[in-house]
Amino acid sequence: MNAFLVIVTLVEVLLLVLVLAAYLLAITGTLTKIASTARLIQIGVHAIDDQVRPIDGEIRGINGALGKVAGALQNAVGR
Repeated sequence: MNAFLVIVTLVEVLLLVLVLAAYLLAITGTLTKIASTARLIQIGVHAIDDQVRPIDGEIRGINGALGKVAGALQNAVGR
């Protein structure tokens, strides 16, 4: 009887280990997909950053020119 219980216990432990391994593999697959998606997002953000970076200098130039125009208009109006 004890041998039977030992065998049943070993089978249960083996099944538990197999189920846990299956879940870990499923989790690994999901995390791999998440990492891949995060990498694509990172590439997109870097592309946006590269495209937007030149705008900073242009905006400063436009703001400077508009400041001069505003000053000239105020002088023209007499304020």
